[in-house]
Amino acid sequence: MIPDDLSLLRVPGTAAVLPDGSAAIVSVTHPDLEADEYVGQLWTVPLTADGPAAPTPFTRGHRDTSPVVSPDGRWVAFCRAEPKGKPQVYVVEATGGEPVRLTDAPLGAAAPRFSPDGTRLAFLARVPDEGRYEPDGDPSGEPPRHITELRYRADDLGFVRDRPKHLFVLDVPTGDLIGAEPPRPVALTAGDLEVGEARWLPSGEALVVTAARHASRESDLRADAVLVDARPTGEPAAPRPLTDADAGSTLDVHVALPSTDGSTVWLVATDLGPSGLDFVAAQAGLFRLVLDGRGNPVSAPERLTDAESVSLVGSVLVEAEGSPLVAGEHRGAVHLLRLDELGALVPVLAGTHVVQGVAVTADGRRAVVTAAGPTTSGDLVEVDLGTGASRVLTDLSAPLVATGRVRVPAELTATAPDGYPVHGWVVQPDPERFGAGPHPTVLMVHGGPFAQYTHALFDEVQVLAEAGYAVVLGNPRGSSGYGHAHGAAIRGAFGTVDTDDVLALLDAALTDPALDGDRVGVMGGSYGGYMTAWLTTRTDRFVGAIVERGFLDPVSFVGSSDIGWFFGLAYLGDDRDADGAAALAAQSPMAHVDAVRTPTLVIHSEQDWRCPVEQGQRWFVELKRRGVEAELLLFPGEGHELTRSGRPRHRKQRFDHVLAWWARHLPVQA
Repeated sequence: MIPDDLSLLRVPGTAAVLPDGSAAIVSVTHPDLEADEYVGQLWTVPLTADGPAAPTPFTRGHRDTSPVVSPDGRWVAFCRAEPKGKPQVYVVEATGGEPVRLTDAPLGAAAPRFSPDGTRLAFLARVPDEGRYEPDGDPSGEPPRHITELRYRADDLGFVRDRPKHLFVLDVPTGDLIGAEPPRPVALTAGDLEVGEARWLPSGEALVVTAARHASRESDLRADAVLVDARPTGEPAAPRPLTDADAGSTLDVHVALPSTDGSTVWLVATDLGPSGLDFVAAQAGLFRLVLDGRGNPVSAPERLTDAESVSLVGSVLVEAEGSPLVAGEHRGAVHLLRLDELGALVPVLAGTHVVQGVAVTADGRRAVVTAAGPTTSGDLVEVDLGTGASRVLTDLSAPLVATGRVRVPAELTATAPDGYPVHGWVVQPDPERFGAGPHPTVLMVHGGPFAQYTHALFDEVQVLAEAGYAVVLGNPRGSSGYGHAHGAAIRGAFGTVDTDDVLALLDAALTDPALDGDRVGVMGGSYGGYMTAWLTTRTDRFVGAIVERGFLDPVSFVGSSDIGWFFGLAYLGDDRDADGAAALAAQSPMAHVDAVRTPTLVIHSEQDWRCPVEQGQRWFVELKRRGVEAELLLFPGEGHELTRSGRPRHRKQRFDHVLAWWARHLPVQA
């Protein structure tokens, strides 16, 4: 890839399947460098052909996403955002026609869901306090925010207490939509309660949502599955808990799905222990909550997956013929898994697939899976749930692959000094253009730390490879996808075995004569920014470094980050006594900045509230004060997610600066 190829990254969302199983409706979005926005439409993908069939356009909006189909197959509801606008819920006949807007939420609407009988549509929307976030208002003239709790802001969003997310429902029009008065939404939740994704009960009388509604919600990370009345007669009633943190539930529920017969609620949740804060390497699992005939829990949720070895993705949970389908991380992949009749999770779609979403046909026999892979940022894959047979339905990355600028990673396994195996990949530039090497090499370290590099096409790696660099990347201890013990190994030990692992992976890759061991750079973002900075305090072997959105000073991080009040304290420890302060300093790059001699480019976003901009600014200043070559690249208006969902032009400009930095410090000898 070259930086301009960002516009060729086609990313599909989770599909919606027509009730007759003939086709799926899916959103496909991409960065538009000219518009400087993410744009895309809904597409129809046939499911009845013997082989892959070309998708056809279903809508032609600026950015159309999140399609859902009514149970009778008549309507498709979705979210549409006009240029520079907020998304609103629209509906259109499944046979085609002109979409009609149903909502006018001031901050936008999201996540539409049809009721089981198709007569109502639920959606989520943030509700601003009066006088705040007005389209033509003056934010600097608003009254002060009176903050009394630790949880008051979130990265990539901003302040949240003055715009809580609520659940609404509206009646689906029955007649001609064109020119009709839009239905009036009814609020199902109110107050300062923040709700998550909603799923309808089969009866249509209530919805299950996730919400932190317990008394200690301001000082822990738990969230319950709760029932919300779908037919309030007056003001919204308080949700009824299904899991109950006030009664001792230790779960952070990510998504809750009622079974089709109403007897069970499936949960993907993380057990955070009695404190509600034991999140380090805590693996999300599948739970079953059995209900009685009145919708009350019979007992506490039962965990169905192993807490040590199985780590599920919190956004994937559907049911097929009474059995849940989930997605589990595994050594750089995300597999689709199904709970069988014996209570075991069995793979449905495995290999190098990175599952991102799933829908099931009405008969429960087929799944339409959104999955990325080594040469695709996402495609639809149809899976027969009986036989396991699969076929790829789309080829959305074909224009990118056709450029000849996509390189396939090779897996690599190394051994750390203590004998521990380390898994990763190496990507080499095109030998026809850059010869047999030895190539300058860049070591990349991911964020998290409890996250994983995957098999999916990764634009950052591809851009470096196209410029002539070999790239080494992997999942050291601390990462997810390799079990709880692997993830928990760096608790209280940042910069120890994780350092050993990434260097072991690099050294193993450098045994290949195609890689130049004398010309090596290092880069990473977030926790990867921490590791990059940390490595430059430990060794001078790198000719250059790029420290991006880094976690660099755990002391100031506590008061400046949106997660500062718990993250570093759990991972690195507390400095409220002398021993704790010494342990914290032993893991802090800022405490060892005197040792750095490596030329460093610091990249940060001005609105990053996860690793606040002061972290990057201070690293830059301390290097400059000590005579180390350093540069600071600041992106206005961006948060922590710049490299993944920042403005397209900013993403391209970042690539331009990254390549310019490496061209100076790690030149390619083509």
